[in-house]
Amino acid sequence: MKLHTIDTGFFKLDGGAMFGVVPKAIWNKTNPADDKNLCTWAMRCLLIEDGKRLILIDTGIGNKQDEKFFSHYYLHGNATMDSSLAAKGFHRDDITDVFLTHLHFDHVGGAVIRDGEKLLPAFKNATYWSNRQHWEWAVNPNDREKASFLKDNILPIQQSGRLKFVSAQDGVSFTDDIKIKFAYGHTDAMMLPLINYKGKQVLYMADLLPSAGHVPLPYVMAYDMFPMKTLDERKIYWNEAVEQQYILYMEHDPVNECCTLQQTEKGIRIKDLFKLEEM
Repeated sequence: MKLHTIDTGFFKLDGGAMFGVVPKAIWNKTNPADDKNLCTWAMRCLLIEDGKRLILIDTGIGNKQDEKFFSHYYLHGNATMDSSLAAKGFHRDDITDVFLTHLHFDHVGGAVIRDGEKLLPAFKNATYWSNRQHWEWAVNPNDREKASFLKDNILPIQQSGRLKFVSAQDGVSFTDDIKIKFAYGHTDAMMLPLINYKGKQVLYMADLLPSAGHVPLPYVMAYDMFPMKTLDERKIYWNEAVEQQYILYMEHDPVNECCTLQQTEKGIRIKDLFKLEEM
């Protein structure tokens, strides 16, 4: 097995929304905001070579939405899905599986492309993976979250006949070396792949831990649907990460790819920061 970082560029989101009740005077030290109070965030996906399978976890924001939509998010950076795959010697048509942690636009937008008037799978040879509980949550969204669940990102996957569901049961196997863990605070039934790699356990954090600046327990995003549930889940996962010495792969940190955690006098904090290739 081999793991590859796949960068798809950066976008901006409001710093206050990203850190919830935490004062700007605190979070601005680790994630400085611009004059519009916006912070830069990565859209970092993960590519897994596993035997004959080439598994892509999440797809970034894509490029099929209109100018008005993208004007809210200030996309920047030179990396794209195609350029990052090419740098690793791959093409999007090589992908066998697209694993979607959840269906918010910055995670699933690149899963579908616009071809004239048609919306088609961006990875034409891949099977797309979600779970039925989260899928139903996304296609029948609540009023607060529906702006993140864009039908153009989601329904064409099902219409293509390439969608499959995994069981929404914690610890279910995706492959022999990939188990699926779940979190329910950010959105319903978000999936976190736990990957056995080089004798270590790599946990893909999706939006449970957006960045290294979010490690202190109260640093819960205002985007989370059930913040107290997120807080409880973070306690459980953080303790597990310390005990099991997990490597946490961060999707949105603009600088740091991976971290480990340790117990300190102030609670659980960052131990080490490093790139995936340094494992």
